[in-house]
Amino acid sequence: MAIISTIMGVFGFGIGITIGLVIGYFLFIYVQPTDVKDPDIRPLVEQETQNLQKMLPEIPLWVKNPDYDRLDWLNKFIETMWPYLDKAICKTAKKTAEPIIAEQIPKYKIESVQFEALTLGCLPPTFQGMKVYSTEEKELIMEPALKWAGNPNITVVVKAFGLRATVQVLDLQVFASPRITLKPLVPSFPCFAKILVSLMEKPHVDFGLKLLGADAMSIPGLYRFVQELIKDQVANMYLWPKTLEVQVLDPAKAMKKPVGILTVKVLRAMKLKKKDLLGASDPYVKLKLSEDKLPAKKTTVKQKNLNPEWNEEFNFVVKDPQSQVLDVSVYDWEQVGVHDKMGINVVPLKELTPDEPKVVTLDLLKNLNPDDPQNEKSRGQLVLEVLYKPFKDDEMPDDIEDSNSIQKAPEGTPESGGLLVVIVHEAQDLEGKHHTNPSVRLLFRGEERRTKPVKKNRDPRWEEEFQFMLDEPPTDDRIHVEVVSTSSRMGLLHPKEILGYVDIYLADVVSNKRMNERYHLIDSKNGRIQIELQWRTSG
Repeated sequence: MAIISTIMGVFGFGIGITIGLVIGYFLFIYVQPTDVKDPDIRPLVEQETQNLQKMLPEIPLWVKNPDYDRLDWLNKFIETMWPYLDKAICKTAKKTAEPIIAEQIPKYKIESVQFEALTLGCLPPTFQGMKVYSTEEKELIMEPALKWAGNPNITVVVKAFGLRATVQVLDLQVFASPRITLKPLVPSFPCFAKILVSLMEKPHVDFGLKLLGADAMSIPGLYRFVQELIKDQVANMYLWPKTLEVQVLDPAKAMKKPVGILTVKVLRAMKLKKKDLLGASDPYVKLKLSEDKLPAKKTTVKQKNLNPEWNEEFNFVVKDPQSQVLDVSVYDWEQVGVHDKMGINVVPLKELTPDEPKVVTLDLLKNLNPDDPQNEKSRGQLVLEVLYKPFKDDEMPDDIEDSNSIQKAPEGTPESGGLLVVIVHEAQDLEGKHHTNPSVRLLFRGEERRTKPVKKNRDPRWEEEFQFMLDEPPTDDRIHVEVVSTSSRMGLLHPKEILGYVDIYLADVVSNKRMNERYHLIDSKNGRIQIELQWRTSG
């Protein structure tokens, strides 16, 4: 009977537990407690003034100000990475601070200053929002709102006169609104050369300080004095428009600063091949420096001559003599149709000795593929005289990486006139009814210049520069800028289409020396074009 009672007791206990869990589950789901009320949710405008004043400091900026964007993704990223960022930042700070401390302590008769503990704690900073400014210059401007209520442990041990003292910083709070500018933007990783940091207002800094184990901030008056002193010192150094500048890349390398001039004299060609039906050719030479945005330079055309002599000289600005090459092409001029290419070759600048002229005889090739059997066929020769002259230190252009800087006009510019420089940057939202292969056509004082076309692109980028040498300032002139689309195929019905135009008056350019604006195109629904204008004088 005892065994039966035990079995029945265990069986009854199991059934009771099961029934109890089922009843409890249904009571939890379907029975609402009477002492719990729904939270009172009301719009901010309906809140009482006293409650609203308490809430406002904690409301993120992206809620109060629509100019700020949410940065939840960045806060999540920092939260995940913070244990590793903490170690990396502390390691870098310690490595940077120790040599400075070692250099300074002998002046104050201090034996040593060492970090006993250095950690930023487990609480990462958060960004309440960020404002981004869009400009027409090669820069990116950001204004994040930073809040950091951290629990760092920074303990420094100071030894002097046989005594040992410890200083500990903890419970740090930093609220700041910095302006971070990345400029200039360059095509080399990390895509900017400098970081400029300014504070848009005095930062809020609060921390605890223990000296010899006692709370030093409990001394009457010391807390407010130290806090205001830090605010004022930081503000004096970095409050806008003052900046903290951090160099990331060498500007000369990042912007490919001009380092010299390449002078090319096209002397003559020999034994060129006949291209015309009448047994002759009309040759001319095109020269272009690689990585140069300017159009290729051309010699004059020598009519019906297979051994022409030019003796024409051209200058090119060199930015990287180790990688740049001079591209040389010989063409046969045709009055109608495409000009026939007679041959090409290159002159690597790294093979030139600075300040020493060199006469180069080039065999004209079909292409630059050394394994192509077509290059074994003779196409004639071209003779050049080349001279690479590096800039001296006093000749080196200054601040070339600054997009706002204005260069002086070259030698030979009329004293009463100057050089008008037109830089066609880019366009957006171009629309063509039949095709969108945009190029830009400039008309100024009866002279026409064109950019290269960009095929099938509504947001093209040209970055091409054009120059006009003038005898007098163009104060009463205007330049006509026209965006034209031409058919990429043999389009007979719609070979050409105007996508929009704008007339820019040049009086302001002469007064301000430089303008970089985005213009809305006339006869275009949403099209815009960015044009930079510079007026360079010799003075």
